[in-house]
Parts: sequence; C-alpha cells; structure tokens
Amino acid sequence: MPRPRGSLLPTWRRERLVLVAVVSLLACVLIFNPSLLFHLPDAQPCATPQPLELPKPVELPQAHLNPPGQPSSTLPSSLASEPVDLRMYWGTALPPETRIVSHSPGFTVFENLYMMNGTTFVVTTEPEEVPELRYILGSGADNPGFLSPVQDPTDKDMQVITPLQAKELFGVGAMNLQGNTLWAHESAQMLPHYYHFCAELFFGIWRAYSSLAPSISEDGQTALPLPARWIFPHVDTSAWRDYARMNQYVLFASLPSTQLLFHTDFVDLAEFERPYVLERVVMCDRGAAIRGSGWMPAQRLASQAFDLRAVEHWWEPIRNAVVRFATKDDDARVSTGNLPGPAVLGRKSKNHDKPVITYVSRQNWNTRSLRAEDHQTLVQALYRLRDLHGYEVNVVTMDTLTRHEQIALAARTTILIGPHGNGLTALLWMKPTPKTAVMEFFFPTGWAYDYEWTARHLGIKHYGWHNDTFDQYPNIPGANHYPPGYQGTDMPIDGEAVAREIHKRLSGQAAAA
Repeated sequence: MPRPRGSLLPTWRRERLVLVAVVSLLACVLIFNPSLLFHLPDAQPCATPQPLELPKPVELPQAHLNPPGQPSSTLPSSLASEPVDLRMYWGTALPPETRIVSHSPGFTVFENLYMMNGTTFVVTTEPEEVPELRYILGSGADNPGFLSPVQDPTDKDMQVITPLQAKELFGVGAMNLQGNTLWAHESAQMLPHYYHFCAELFFGIWRAYSSLAPSISEDGQTALPLPARWIFPHVDTSAWRDYARMNQYVLFASLPSTQLLFHTDFVDLAEFERPYVLERVVMCDRGAAIRGSGWMPAQRLASQAFDLRAVEHWWEPIRNAVVRFATKDDDARVSTGNLPGPAVLGRKSKNHDKPVITYVSRQNWNTRSLRAEDHQTLVQALYRLRDLHGYEVNVVTMDTLTRHEQIALAARTTILIGPHGNGLTALLWMKPTPKTAVMEFFFPTGWAYDYEWTARHLGIKHYGWHNDTFDQYPNIPGANHYPPGYQGTDMPIDGEAVAREIHKRLSGQAAAA
C-alpha cells in the first residue's frame, strides 16, 4: 500500500534532524555573537586598595643571620664548610713523603705517616735521616725491667720505604685520617694506675703534643686543636682503666671529643687491607724511651718529651679543663665539712686567698702508712697552724672523696703532704705559685722519683721527708731505693718539724721553687 505524502521519514528520524539543527544554530551564535544570548553588566571601578598591616618580623641574634652576600643555609656555618675529602689521591704521581717534625727517644712527631695491614710506614727519599726505629717505638710487649730484644720493633711494627715503593704498595691513594693523632705504642702493663697513666703517659705525650702549639696562655688558651684521636694498638678497651676510675675521669674531662681506638679497633683497620695516611701523629713508646739518655735516674717515661720544643704553660690546657669539669666551670670551694668519711677533718675557708694545707692520709691502707702516734702528732701540729695563722687544713683519705671532690680540693691546695702513694698524683691539678709545694714522706733511706720528678717539671717545690729531715732537688738521692720496711705501716715522721717547714714556706721564710 503506498505511504501518505506527510510521512516520507519516520518520526524518530525527523526529531533527530530537528535537534541537530537547533544545536548547530546555537553553536554558531556562541561562536560569532555570544551577546545575543548573555547580557553582562558593565565593569565597575574597584575600591582603592588599603595597606595590609603585617606583624613585625622577629629580630634574630646577629649570629643566626647569614652575612651579607652569602647564600642562605639551614646549617650552621661550622657545618656548611667545604666538603671533606676522605681520601688523599695522588693518581699517577708519587705519594707525599713523611716528614719527621721532631724526635726524642720514645717521642716522635710525624706528618703524613702511613698505615696499612697493622704496619706503619715512613715514606721518604732520605731514609738515612730517619732515627733508628728502636728509638721511635718498640714491639708493644710488656717491659721486663731491662732492655730486651723482645722490645725491639719488627717489620710488622714500622718500615721505612721510598715513595716508589709506597706507590706500588698503596696504589693511587689512601684513606685520609685528618687532624692530629696521639699514638701510645706501649702495652697496658703500666696503664691501669692513676699515676702511671696520667702523670707519665698522658703527661709525656701532652708535653710532646704541646710542642706544636704556637703559644699557650696562662689560663690554658691555645690555637692548637685537641687531638682528633688517640690510638692504643696494644691495649684492650678496658685495660687502661684504674681501680680508682681516675684515668677515665681525667681523659674524658680533658679530651671530650677525642676518638679512642684500642687493640680491637686497630685490628679492624688492619683487616680492611686498605692504606691510611695520618695527617699528623705524636707517637709515644716506653720501650723506645728507656733507650734514651734521659731515662735515668728518674726512670720516667715523660722525661724524654722534655727534649722537644718547650712552650710555656704547656700543662694548663689539661689542668684547667679537668678542674673546670670538676667544679662545673666555677671556682667553687670544696667544703670539707660536707665531705664523706671519718678521715676528713677541717673547716671550709671563706677567704679564697687563704693558704690551704691538704694532708693525704694513708692510715686506712696496709702499705706506706705512718706510725699511729706520728699521724696523730702531725694532725695536731697542722691544726695548731690553723688556729695560730688562719690556714685552712684538710686531713683527707682520697678514696672517701668523689672524683669531683678530689680534683676540686687539689686545685685550691697550696701545700700537699702525705706518704708516698697514689693520692699525691693530685699534684697534677695544683696551681703552681711561689708558695705551692708537695711534701712527701718516705720510710728511712727510701726514695722514689715519681712525685719529685713530676712536681719539679710543673714548677712545684718538692720536699722528700725522712722523719725530721728532707731532701730537695738537686740534692736528692741518685736512684730509686726501696729498703725493707718501705711498704710497711711503720713509717716515722716528725709532725712538728713538718709543720714548722710548712709555716716557713707559707710565710715566705723558705726559698721559693
């Protein structure tokens, strides 16, 4: 049947065509004349902008601000420095030579000392200029008390090689251990003892180290930096600590940022099989020091260090650091009335300029103590000085005091007295003055150089008492002597004679040091 004329297309198709036409028309209007569809209001002028009040910036201290022209950094200036090269690289060139800055038997200062596989190397084109190695270091073995071949160094300890040999051995570079290094090559035999560690090893190696300082002020200020590290290649981690725990106190108080490397650490470095170069090293060795002419008669390890360049006030950086640590940076006075222990007598002095007498008693020890009656006579004579002349008098047993108290009391002591013993090591912290003195008691005919030698090299007068008489340098015995009874508990001393000599010194009647 034929379709009607009005229905040539289906209804749905017609509706689609109409929709397409309308959309096309709207698109053309939007493109060519959108104003026919939308009427936008005329633009109105904006209001005059008002200034916005901001809070004032916080004023920082000048030290926190970057200098003009310097880039900003979130790091302190001390941290935002040039990057540190962990390796010394010489490439195709020869390694830098080792320089021996100074030398005395047992004490040698090196620059560019090399180390690999547990052996140190002196690299030089002039091996004849290097001191005989047995005067630089030993094998690190215990000292049997006399010169022995076992103490001589071997090729495992140190070698002298040419730069060409060094290049063949080390290659193109080495790990760079920057800063100053202390190197104690001796065994632990003598170290776990307050005197032998602090007044021999530390005393001597610091004397050698201070020779590098341009100057040191009276209060211990110097441009010489603290050592970056201290190496003990033959000492186990705890083998240097003493029963009184003074060694670690002194070391951590005076060298708080110094890295300590012991035998196990040294073995680790050796097992890496990599070369190291130490920028500057102060090496100390007891076996080598024994071979020097300065060893006798005192037999002090530190004695050889005094052949090196002398710098005035050389011990003050250590003394001041330890005393400040003990007193919390204050000139605090130790009140003996508050100190523990029945052996502590005396009263606190309110006058800081008043002379202070400290008697280090050993009456509670089984060795080198006074006769009981002589001890009492001495104490009574000392307190009579206090009552007649106003001196401060302290009678102490060191092991009843804390370490802080021991150091603080010694630091303000004018006259230190007592039998030969570890307690007299406190003289290290006394301030040398024309009146400062150490009076050491010996058993008849006995003698030991320990405290006489140390006091003399600090500028402190020493009296070596034998009952009612005393010896003073240079009129002192020629050698150490330990007669029968020396270590006993029956040491005689004339307390009245000691008190008279103390007053003579404090009143200016005795000759100054």
